[in-house]
Parts: sequence; structure tokens; C-alpha cells
Amino acid sequence: MYATTQNPSLLKTKQHYAFLDGLRGIAAIAVVIFHFMEIATPDYKDNFIAHSYLAVDFFFCLSGFVIAYAYDNKIRQIGTASFLKLRLIRLHPLVIICSVIGLLAFIFDPFSNLHAKFTTTQVLLLFLSSCFLIPYPLVPERYFNLFHLNPPTWSLFWEYIANVFYVLVLFKQSNKILRCLVLLAAFLLGYESYRSGYLGVGWGGDNFIGGGIRIFYSFLAGMLVYRTNWIIRTKLRFIPLAALLALVFFIPFSESLNWVIDPLLVIFYFPFLIALGAGTGVNSTPSAICKFLGNISYPLYMVHYPFIWIFMSYVERYKPALGHMAIIIPVAVMLLIGLAYLIMVTLDIPFRQYLKDKMKKHLSPKEASQSA
Repeated sequence: MYATTQNPSLLKTKQHYAFLDGLRGIAAIAVVIFHFMEIATPDYKDNFIAHSYLAVDFFFCLSGFVIAYAYDNKIRQIGTASFLKLRLIRLHPLVIICSVIGLLAFIFDPFSNLHAKFTTTQVLLLFLSSCFLIPYPLVPERYFNLFHLNPPTWSLFWEYIANVFYVLVLFKQSNKILRCLVLLAAFLLGYESYRSGYLGVGWGGDNFIGGGIRIFYSFLAGMLVYRTNWIIRTKLRFIPLAALLALVFFIPFSESLNWVIDPLLVIFYFPFLIALGAGTGVNSTPSAICKFLGNISYPLYMVHYPFIWIFMSYVERYKPALGHMAIIIPVAVMLLIGLAYLIMVTLDIPFRQYLKDKMKKHLSPKEASQSA
């Protein structure tokens, strides 16, 4: 048998953790700013938000916590197939939507004709690889990203693999086994950080395996936070919690120290933040800001990068001054937040609801209630 938390006062089924939703939004915004700054100041030592690549590890840890919280106690009732369908319905509509946006941005980039270097077949394969999350690092001018049309989907690739492992293997394991796996994963994470010099890996053909190591640790650590009921009750509100997360992103980049700093933050600090956010926000009524940040976090993460490529083409062509880019970047971030919200409301939510309704038509009343 697998161990689960039995404290109903802390972990009631289907209740949202309001502050964790908000923290996910803060991390998504940090990723967007970081990607703009990568273009504006390619040297990470000049990037004021240089450690935002670790937001992905926070996402992975939060995902492990939320998946275990949502499904540990009902996975046997809904079954493997329904679980995987529910995860696809939750995640994949935006994969398709943003692949289309990425394709349009690639072809109609007003500052670059890069797409003309590739055949129609290659562009089609880029699109299909993006839609079906099949790595295809084709474009050397863009650092051989696994998914050129929408690079952030590299983390979705590993998220899907983690979900499959969860439903087939991990949810059945005892806490003792999970602890052993977490220790092994922590060792591998430390080794990867030492080997690569930091943990900003997993997105490209030459650092592919690093993404698997990152999710191996963080997803399991998030599961273990839930399973062991490591919930830290505090009276902190959202702003202090957001500041505790944001502090990570503003740590200066150090080539000599990052290989130590990065795994320490991922192994110890992020699980601590999850435990803190869960203990603070489980019984809280979501504030408007937490709800909004949580809602737009995934759409923003998925939609922004095609516009980063356009920004990069603009910078390569016109070489604008930093002062000029300092105006463009915050305006672009705000516009992307608005676009993410618009896509969520007009496309993502209706499409997901349609797919859920179709799925429920094929379930018994008991199965439908379990999958709600």
C-alpha cells in the first residue's frame, strides 16, 4: 500500500491552495522577464533576474505536490486512462494553441526571414513536433531548442513523462521508497549542477538529460511534501510569501558558485516554500490577485516565447540601446499577460470544458463524479 496524508483539517479533497496559485503566477512572470533579459543582456552576470530559470524547478516541485494532493486518494477509482485523459485535457490545448502562434510568429516575423532557410517539410515537422511534444532540435540560429516554435514546452515534455510515471509507478510507492528516490535524485541533481555549472539545462539538444534530472528530484520532492504532511502553518500573507520566492530569482549569477547555489535552492528551499505556502493558504479565500496570477500562470508561460523570438530578431536587426529596451520589455510583459488572459478565456477554458464534457459522456455517474 502507498502512504497518504490523513489530516482532513489540512488536506481536504479538491480545495485549492490559494497562495500556491499566486506563487505560480509570480514564477511565470519572472520567467517571461528573464527570457526578455536574456536577449537584452546575454551575459547572465548583467541580468538582474538571472536565477529565474529555477522557476521551472519550482513548477516541477509544485506539480508533484498538487498531483499527489489531487489524485493519491482517488487514482484507483478513476483509473490510469482517465487520469491521463484529465492531464491531457488540462495541459494539451495550450500546447496546440501556442504551437500555432509559434508557427505564425516564425513565418511572419517582421524582423527576420529565418524560416526561409528551412524547407516546407522541415517547418511542418517543427510544427508537428511542437504539437506532439517530440523533440526536434533543428534551428542552430536559435540554440538548437528542443521545440523551436515554443521552447518552454521542453518542460511540458518532462511533465508528461512524470505524470505517466506517477500513475504507473509512483502513486503506489510507500513514503520510505519515495525518500530513497528523493535522495538518489538529489545526488543526481548535484552532479548535474557540478557538470553543467548551473541548473539552467534541459531545453536543448546538448543538455537534454538535465531536464529529466531536474524533474526527477523536484516532482518527487513535491510529492513527499504532501505525503509526509509537511505543512508549515503560519500567519504570513501572500506578499511576504511572494517576496520569499522572488528573492531566489534576484540572486546574482556567479560562474564559480552557481553549481552549489542552484541545487541548494532546489533541494531545500523550494520544498520549504511549498510547505509554507500550503500551510498559509489552504483555508484562505483566494484574493483577486492570487486567483488572477494562478489562472494566467500556465497560459503566460506557454504563450510568451514566440514573441521573445520576435524581440530577438528586432534586437539583432536594429541593435537598440539598453534604455530603449528598458521601455519595451515592461510594456511587452504587460501585453503578454493580457494576451495570456485573453487566450485563456476565449480558447483554453472553453476547449477544456468541451473536452471534459465529451469525456464525461463516456463515464458512469460514479466515474464522472470521481474525475470532476
